[in-house]
Amino acid sequence: MNQSQKNLPLSFAGIIGQNKAKKLLRRAVAQNRLTHAFLFKGPMGVGKKTLARTFAAALNCQKQEGQEPCGQCPSCRKFLAGSHPDFIVIEPEGAAIKINQVRELKKALVFPPFAAKIRVVLLCDIHTMRREAANSLLKTLEEPPSQTMLILTADEAGDILPTILSRCQTVPFAPLPQAEVAKILSREADLDPESAATLAAMGEGSLGRARLLLAKDLLGLRREIIDHLLRLEPDTLATIQTISELAESTARLKEDLGELLELLITWIHDLLLFSHGAPGSIINHDLYPGFPAACRRWSGIQLLERLRLLDTARKQLARNCNPTAVCEVLFFGLL
Repeated sequence: MNQSQKNLPLSFAGIIGQNKAKKLLRRAVAQNRLTHAFLFKGPMGVGKKTLARTFAAALNCQKQEGQEPCGQCPSCRKFLAGSHPDFIVIEPEGAAIKINQVRELKKALVFPPFAAKIRVVLLCDIHTMRREAANSLLKTLEEPPSQTMLILTADEAGDILPTILSRCQTVPFAPLPQAEVAKILSREADLDPESAATLAAMGEGSLGRARLLLAKDLLGLRREIIDHLLRLEPDTLATIQTISELAESTARLKEDLGELLELLITWIHDLLLFSHGAPGSIINHDLYPGFPAACRRWSGIQLLERLRLLDTARKQLARNCNPTAVCEVLFFGLL
C-alpha cells in the first residue's frame, strides 16, 4: 500500500477543471452527506487521484472552517507530506490490482483508524482489477467498516463489473481544457507555446498523458523522422543508409513504438486537414510551418496511402513482427 504523492494541490480551488465533481464533493463535505463508496470515473490524467486526496483531507480537516481543507492543522499537514496513516492508496501491481492486495486491505480495515475521523481508501484504476479481486472487494463495498470510505478510480473506457458500479456513487470527470494543460506544461518544462499546445492536443485533455509523452521525448523523435521524410530523395544510397539507421533506432522504442506511430498518424491527418483548408483543427502545432512543403510533396491520395501504410505497420507490430523490418518498410513507403 502506497501513500499519496507529495506536493500536489490540497484545495478544491487549486485543481484544474472538474467543476461538476468539485461541486458534488464540496456539497458532501458541507452537508455531511457522505456515501460509503465513490467511483471517480473519467479519462486518465485529469485529476481523479488529486481530487480524492483533497476530498479526504477536507473530510478530516481539524479546523473545519469551510469546504476546503485548511492546509495547516496536523491532519492537513500529514496529507501534504503524504504521510497520513489513514489515507491508504492501492495501485495496480504491474498491469492489475491483484487479489492479494485486496486481501491485505481487508485485514488492515479490521482495525479502527489511527487518528482520522474518516479513514479513506483510494483504489486506483479498478478497471484493471481481475475478476477474483473484484469479487473479493464486493463485501467490503457493501458493508465497509465504520469510519471508512472507499474511493475507486477508473478510466472512462475501462470495463467495470456491474456489481461494483451498483455499490458506488459515480462522480464523472471530464477532459481538461487544452489551453490550461498547455499553460501547465509551459510552466513545468519551459516549453515553447507551439510544443506545449501540441502536447496538450495529443493528450486530449489529459495532463497525465501529456506529461508522459513529454517524459518519453517522442515528439523529438517524431520531428526527426518527419524531417528526414521531407528532405530525403527516394532510391539514393544516402537515403537507403539513413532509413536503415532510422529504422534501427526507432525499433529500440519497443513498447513505445506503437505510440510513435500514432503520433505520425496525427501528423498525416493534420496534413489532410490543412490541404482541405481546415487548419483550425490541427494537433501538431509545432510542425505547422512545414505543412505547405509537405502538401506540395504529397497529394491527398498519397497522404491517404501513407495512412494505410501506418495502419498496416501498427497491425504488424500487434502480431509481433520484427520491429526493425516493420519500421524499415514503413519509412521507405512514407518517402
